[in-house]
Amino acid sequence: MKKLFYLIAIVLASSTMAQELQTPSTSFSHKKKAYLTLSDGTEIIGNINDIDRKKGIIKAIKVTDGAGEKRKLLPADISYMYLPPSGLDKLGNAINTVNSVQKWKQSKLDEDLLNQGLVYFEQANVKIKKKTMTLLAQLLNPSFSAKVKIYHDPLAKETASLGVGGLKVTGGIAKSYYVQKEGDVAAFKFDKGGYKKEFSYFWNCDALDQQFSSGEEKAWRNLGKHAASYTTDCE
Repeated sequence: MKKLFYLIAIVLASSTMAQELQTPSTSFSHKKKAYLTLSDGTEIIGNINDIDRKKGIIKAIKVTDGAGEKRKLLPADISYMYLPPSGLDKLGNAINTVNSVQKWKQSKLDEDLLNQGLVYFEQANVKIKKKTMTLLAQLLNPSFSAKVKIYHDPLAKETASLGVGGLKVTGGIAKSYYVQKEGDVAAFKFDKGGYKKEFSYFWNCDALDQQFSSGEEKAWRNLGKHAASYTTDCE
């Protein structure tokens, strides 16, 4: 029991370190309902059977719909979806999401599903090296993404992680994300290196420069706070 409480305490701490960004989820429940909206507007409420990935990128999703029909869907088939995470992914994500949704109300997404701890993926154009690909990407700032979207980079390296007895409880802060500002054709890879130096150029907002005036406040670990402030304070 003590170990369980210790694990929960670590996850709670990790939600604070996440700085308003959701923790990426990689494992999903096969028993709880998933909600998918296809590119043609069709809505599916069903159970995830399997997710095919290559280097962390979703290539196909196998789902059983409400009528019991098994379907295999490609990223181009799905406009957006809410998936139920499992295990520690579920605990960490629910904490982060509730904190964020209670604080930020600009989102047009389904707050009820977000409050339940489901994670949101959407079809996005992502520039990987010189090639632009259509991916199903997890949006890490679903409740304040009107002006800038921050997507999980499946191949991102991380800073130091926390663990108990050899079990990795939570990862550190990702060193890269895919970011798409309003008006951009595609999301691009945004790296930790040089972020402080490029802060004013990237955000191009005097209000943010004034709000985050010190080098420490402009640190990469505060990216979520910067994106949230950009959404509310910058034109």
